[in-house]
Amino acid sequence: MIRKIVLCAGVLGFSAGCGAADSADETEAASIQSELRSDMPGAVFTQSNEADGNRILAFERKPNGSLSAATAYPTGGLGSGAALGSQGALALSEDHHYLLAVDAGSNEVSSFAVDGEKLSLRDRVDSGGLRPISVTTRNGLVYVLNADAPASVTGFRLTHSGRLIPIAGSTRPLSAASVGPAQVELSPDGRALVVAEKMTNLLDTYDVRPTGQLMGPATHASAGMTPFGFEFTQSGYLVVSEAASGSLSSYVLGRHQGFAVITPALSDGQKAPCWVSITPDDRFAFTANAGSQSISSYAISRYGELTLKDAVAGATGAGSKPLDMAFAARGHSLYALDGGNHGVASFRVGPDATLTAMETTGALPPFAAGMVAY
Repeated sequence: MIRKIVLCAGVLGFSAGCGAADSADETEAASIQSELRSDMPGAVFTQSNEADGNRILAFERKPNGSLSAATAYPTGGLGSGAALGSQGALALSEDHHYLLAVDAGSNEVSSFAVDGEKLSLRDRVDSGGLRPISVTTRNGLVYVLNADAPASVTGFRLTHSGRLIPIAGSTRPLSAASVGPAQVELSPDGRALVVAEKMTNLLDTYDVRPTGQLMGPATHASAGMTPFGFEFTQSGYLVVSEAASGSLSSYVLGRHQGFAVITPALSDGQKAPCWVSITPDDRFAFTANAGSQSISSYAISRYGELTLKDAVAGATGAGSKPLDMAFAARGHSLYALDGGNHGVASFRVGPDATLTAMETTGALPPFAAGMVAY
């Protein structure tokens, strides 16, 4: 039996804006103050993924959404020196106290304590497989996706000091040894783990036991071709990009690896939509179109249904290649890793999901990967 999860509307809604002022000057001043107050200071993180030494690149995020120059923190491991072809190379704990990073070139995972935009390395451990490309964390559990044959997922416990403790018996295979996986992510309740397989057009689901061990995988046919990046809404709906069919699909997960399609393969008319990010209020999903220099927006209904809102909600500019994306905590700013111009493109997000370009911050290494923000 598929369990449908109902969205709790209005949990983290966008700012409603300023009230009417008595004059044009007062209206403009109120608008400016609202803009400045829209986000508390925070940080944006990506990783260099360099073969001679992986580094976390940390940007201070100012209240108006602009970014400082990056500060680099070595992970102690190695990057791959090539595109990872994944979403989720970085993950933040729910309280933003810890950052996890894959070291694809040395088959490791690194953990950092987070203090604003400042980081301190706490641990580095073997990933349990070959070429880790994606990591997810929730409720003190961490799972890493290892892409090279035999492809697998492996679990860890994240301690209060930031150490990573391997979970005995937590390593599980994917549907086959070589499947071209793209991402791993835990569901909001922490009871399910999902992996996207590009080469097989499959989505794998695992039941997460209280011990952190996994049952599965159960495999499910993707509604579109080449499932790639995905994200859960807070209420548990799964939104997945499909690079080859140029589309997004939504799904609902049930107990014991149950799985059902809600909206199948809804095209955005763009090329290579590969990365997905959902607004904190669950109202909109955005996908980065690596082949079209654009970002598209979809509306999400309270039942997980998708509707294309804007095929081009934001343009990332000539020579760009938008990849990983992340929202600031309240959803007023969206950041996209630009693999073409090697920087971070920043956007203001309107209440109706319109995107207004702010700046592009660079220069980053050519194969930088992953993007998280708060």
